[in-house]
Amino acid sequence: MFFNVPLLVNFAMEKIRKIIFYKDYFLDFYNLQNEKVQNKIDEVLFMITVLERVPKKFFDHLSGTNGLYEIRIELGGNIFRVFCCFDEGKLIVLFNGFQKKSQKTPKNELMKAEKLKEEYFKIKDNEKGK
Repeated sequence: MFFNVPLLVNFAMEKIRKIIFYKDYFLDFYNLQNEKVQNKIDEVLFMITVLERVPKKFFDHLSGTNGLYEIRIELGGNIFRVFCCFDEGKLIVLFNGFQKKSQKTPKNELMKAEKLKEEYFKIKDNEKGK
């Protein structure tokens, strides 16, 4: 349960970060999950928005990438990952998610996240230039 996390929580539960979804990639993944998994994902996303220091168990930079992070969700022996990045400091952009079935992160999922991140910033830069 979220409240068992041994950290100081922003007691007012003010959001210190905002989460957005890039297109429907995350929502497509989310909607395929059962209610228990969705609830766990919701808990972890909430934690990321209100905790100043999110434990690496739930949120960590992916080494070997240029600014990609992974959100880590575990439930009943099942492991799920959602790739994301920061934009403009406190804004987190969610990309693709998947169920992890081995120790290594699947290359195709990582490549997809890198591609989506590039696409996101390219579109954003193009919109700024208009």
